[in-house]
Amino acid sequence: MNIVAIIQARCSSTRFPNKVFADLAGKPLIWHVINRLHFAKEINQIVLATTINPQDDLLVEWAKKEAVSIFRGSEENVLSRFYHAAKEYNADIIVRITADDPFKDPSLIDSLINELKKNNLDFIYNNNPPSFPEGLDCEIMKFSALEKAYNESVDKFEQEHVTQYLYRHTELFTQKNISNKSDLSHLRWTIDTEEDYKMAKIIYDKLFSEGKIFHTHDILNIINKYPQIAQINSSVTRSAMYKNK
Repeated sequence: MNIVAIIQARCSSTRFPNKVFADLAGKPLIWHVINRLHFAKEINQIVLATTINPQDDLLVEWAKKEAVSIFRGSEENVLSRFYHAAKEYNADIIVRITADDPFKDPSLIDSLINELKKNNLDFIYNNNPPSFPEGLDCEIMKFSALEKAYNESVDKFEQEHVTQYLYRHTELFTQKNISNKSDLSHLRWTIDTEEDYKMAKIIYDKLFSEGKIFHTHDILNIINKYPQIAQINSSVTRSAMYKNK
């Protein structure tokens, strides 16, 4: 069974251009996103799925230098990009990753993969409704579910956000949401604004050590000790994606 993490990434960003190369502890953001996935025991392969836009040539060049598997597809139809990337790399199970989340927890990813396999689910996630910090979102699906979404969805919102067809059609897919023991959805551990970046830099300066991995509890310990860190980006609004289902 081939379990592939597919990272959707591009250089263009309205609020934070070229954030994939923003420096965190001496490495670009995208390096950290990929590095953390290497610590997930269940993932067999990591693929960087970017667009055919020439603006993303720089990202492709970087990936080649870093020996990262690459796929280029539609800029707007991200569902199509995911489907063709999954097909090219013979994925049986797909872990959807976004390139602005440098705090993904590999142990959390592994636990959801195991839950999907154990219960033979089509789709598993931990963000609908959200109870984890934004940025720890985890969405994992079988290739058959992704293929069905790709073949049947004609909605632009669904095509832009990959998994929305699955959320909207619970009658077609066996799916499950995993909730955190305590609701931490008010915390924001993703990078979409300068405030997010400032918060992430502080956490990385305190916790990052090459060759090692820090986990959710390590970040929470820092925030509990220095609560002002979480206030830096607390005014940034959480994604309203799931209100559009």
